[in-house]
Amino acid sequence: MADQTHVLFVEDDDVIREATQLALERDGFVVTAMPDGLSGLEAFRADRPDIALLDVMVPGLDGVSLCRRIRDESTVPVIMLSARADSIDVVLGLEAGADDYVTKPFDGAVLVARIRAVLRRFGHAGGGRGEEPDAPTSGGTLAFGDLEVDTEGMEVRRAGQPVALTPTEMRLLLEFSSAPGTVLSRDKLLERVWDYGWGGDTRVVDVHVQRLRQKIGQDRIETVRGFGYKLKA
Repeated sequence: MADQTHVLFVEDDDVIREATQLALERDGFVVTAMPDGLSGLEAFRADRPDIALLDVMVPGLDGVSLCRRIRDESTVPVIMLSARADSIDVVLGLEAGADDYVTKPFDGAVLVARIRAVLRRFGHAGGGRGEEPDAPTSGGTLAFGDLEVDTEGMEVRRAGQPVALTPTEMRLLLEFSSAPGTVLSRDKLLERVWDYGWGGDTRVVDVHVQRLRQKIGQDRIETVRGFGYKLKA
């Protein structure tokens, strides 16, 4: 899969940038590595990579701002790299539209596994661009009040108006809409949507649920305290 996958990697630390680029290239990825956010944005627009790895703290245009700029133009998957697992930068990156994050220092094999997991969620095979995620439902259009979810056309409408979702947000909504009224735990959502075969940070779920609520209606997804979330039937 990796041999046709183009990765944009933005990192200002020369040692980390060069070592990570070499590690990814050994796994068959094509890597464009940039030392700052402005050159990273230029490379993104010129190359249209399959996935972007953005360090939070880069000069010129920080990683969070770069993520917002990318998200304004594309639904390409974005993974943020943060030096601290408990940093507010993690949440800021996710709120800016990142799909996942990895904490530094990271093991190369772990980073590759996370990249491949994100690409699988986005329907990438061999670096394909813009493919939609597989629906976990049997197909058709589901209606929840004024919200319509077309699980075949991968389209969402609210009060008849189209709703623009990222592939990760779409997968999250598909999980909820496949079992309306059923409480889905954060761990289960991490496994099904983020393809985590191991424990992950539930902040990823919480931020994406909040982003989804902003688009489909704040009261559409209910928090069941201590258990998880459910889509109101």
